[in-house]
Amino acid sequence: MFETAIFYAFAAVLLAAGLAVITARNPVHGALALVLAFFTAAAIWLLLRAEFLAIALVVVYVGAVMVLFLFVVMMLDINLTELREGFLKYLPVGAMIGIVLLLEILLGLGVIGSNPTTLAGLGKAGPQVLAIDNTRAIGRVLYTQYFYLFQIAGVVLLVAMIGAIVLTLRSRPGVRRQRIGEQLYRPKEDAVTVVKVPTRGGV
Repeated sequence: MFETAIFYAFAAVLLAAGLAVITARNPVHGALALVLAFFTAAAIWLLLRAEFLAIALVVVYVGAVMVLFLFVVMMLDINLTELREGFLKYLPVGAMIGIVLLLEILLGLGVIGSNPTTLAGLGKAGPQVLAIDNTRAIGRVLYTQYFYLFQIAGVVLLVAMIGAIVLTLRSRPGVRRQRIGEQLYRPKEDAVTVVKVPTRGGV
């Protein structure tokens, strides 16, 4: 009973934070509301005894992604008036995508259709599944059954990171850059100049 009350409390906070993300007029306030949503989602994962997912959500999204979002939002000069001008034009497309996502969630929960892998069937797992913690179970699945897909996902993320660096790289004329090859292979005559200074005299 106590865990159920805590679950509904966190769920209410999560819904309120998600609503604040899409209704906030200030982008910084929306990003902070998303941080709150991530924290409450991590708390719900802890209630479900999924410690690895909760810690990964906090470390990856709150600690890295949302900090990046906040820096980008605060550094860019976002014109909110221009953003609201095309809202009605893209409203039908957004509504259609939202309906498709809602149908997928209902199908995954087993509310519509017949899906044997519903959330209700997760509680019927055998003792061999419940005997190990979720971190070890995720590691076994990732590095055995989905090993190649896991490696492909890492390569895709690496390509995306390199692409972001290439797209944002700008060449500035007149900027002196360090040339390591010329520094390493230059002769000693160019590096050191020996000057004979007379006694009691200046250079």
